[in-house]
Amino acid sequence: MIKRLLNLEWKAFWRGASWQAGLMMKIFMLFGAVYFIIIFISLGIGAFFLMDEKGLDVLPTASKYLIYYFASDLIFRHFFQKMPVMNIRSLIYQNVKKTFLIRFTLAKTVFSFFNSIHWFFVLPFSITLLIKSNVPAVEVCAFALTMLLFVYVLNFLNVLLEHNDRFFYVFASIIVSLGLLQYYNIFDITIYSEQFFMSYVSWPWLLFALAGLIFGLYYLCFKTYAQNFYIDAGLATKQDEAKLYNLSWLDQFGHLGTFIKNDIKLITRNKRAKSAVLMSLFFLFYGLLLGVKMSPMLIFIGVFVTGGFLFSFGQFVPSWDSAYYPLMMTQNIRYKEYLNAKWWLIVVSTTISTLLCSFYIYFGWDVYLAIVAGGIYNIGINGYLVLLAGAYTRTPIDLSSNKNAFGDKKAFNLKTMLLTLPKLILPIGIYFLGSLHSHETGVIVVMVFGLFGLIFKNKVFAWIEKIYKTEKYTTIAAYKQK
Repeated sequence: MIKRLLNLEWKAFWRGASWQAGLMMKIFMLFGAVYFIIIFISLGIGAFFLMDEKGLDVLPTASKYLIYYFASDLIFRHFFQKMPVMNIRSLIYQNVKKTFLIRFTLAKTVFSFFNSIHWFFVLPFSITLLIKSNVPAVEVCAFALTMLLFVYVLNFLNVLLEHNDRFFYVFASIIVSLGLLQYYNIFDITIYSEQFFMSYVSWPWLLFALAGLIFGLYYLCFKTYAQNFYIDAGLATKQDEAKLYNLSWLDQFGHLGTFIKNDIKLITRNKRAKSAVLMSLFFLFYGLLLGVKMSPMLIFIGVFVTGGFLFSFGQFVPSWDSAYYPLMMTQNIRYKEYLNAKWWLIVVSTTISTLLCSFYIYFGWDVYLAIVAGGIYNIGINGYLVLLAGAYTRTPIDLSSNKNAFGDKKAFNLKTMLLTLPKLILPIGIYFLGSLHSHETGVIVVMVFGLFGLIFKNKVFAWIEKIYKTEKYTTIAAYKQK
């Protein structure tokens, strides 16, 4: 039975709607995986030499900041890790034990890339520590096992939080608050983090308790899945009462206003779309985390903080309309009007984000100028790239899916994250060419590229419209897949 299920997974991998972009997308994702593996290996090795160079005691220092390491991992998982849900509606009718399907689904989470990637940090860090320091091998092994076991604790904890957004946001707020309290020297949580994680190094027998915690979380996940493993319960389609909004003032814009009204209603009524928009608010503060005084990264920050809506909501155009996309294509609708409505949403949201980022003026006018340049570039270049990528992404979104262990409610996934990389790397390359003269020149060159994009909007839209027409029937076929 396991062989048959793995065979189904293999076929879904190559035939699924989300992979219809072809071989190049698979290669692109492979390079993305290799990129993150190299990053984690470099961090594992570099972390030791960085602490050793500063004369710090490696294990206690690393233990201090593990609380932020694991908290960041859990937050990242919640937004990007998709639960490995098989075609439950089909398999539940077959002669397959319910308990077997649940165990198979949970076992798949163990082999997730979000777990495996940590091995490429822990092992290089531990090996470097064994070779370059006098730390006893027993302590190094205990520390490595502690980190790896906590990775799998977070794995099953994320499964439980998958259908409990309220608890997750409370957790995220607590972590952010602890970080701010430490930043302003009010309360240092890392003192207790060091004591907690070093206890596993001092008393390795505690690792058995940690392993027991993993099995306990696995049991809770199993019970949660089992309670929702019914067509008329957890897998049932939820019916929500629609709310009415008076958006008649948009009628003056014709078909453009009609499409914008539909998108506004989608965002205000649907939890998946709403969470994507709310997520864009977190982008505004990314510059504070990265460090706004790093001149080479200013353009990256400018593009990122002003492009929250573009990267979260815009990345799934036209997949937000996948449920009724085939019907929409039978109507007398021009692609140009449809795409123009999406583009104007991006323009308005990017403009609002740029204005909301005005507090970055506190760090200097050069910082805010880079943010303005990033906003103009998002409107003039990235806005088109998002629409262009949408013609090939073809990831259907089930807006009616329940918010439970089997409901795929993610507004993001690893593939869409990888698709954002060219939108971030290209402006950095443009800035680099201009910055050979000066920082101001680099910023102005990025801004000019964005303005040229606005000037040639009609020609670019005609090209994108032609691509959408070419891919029309392939997209419809992909959205019809269940």
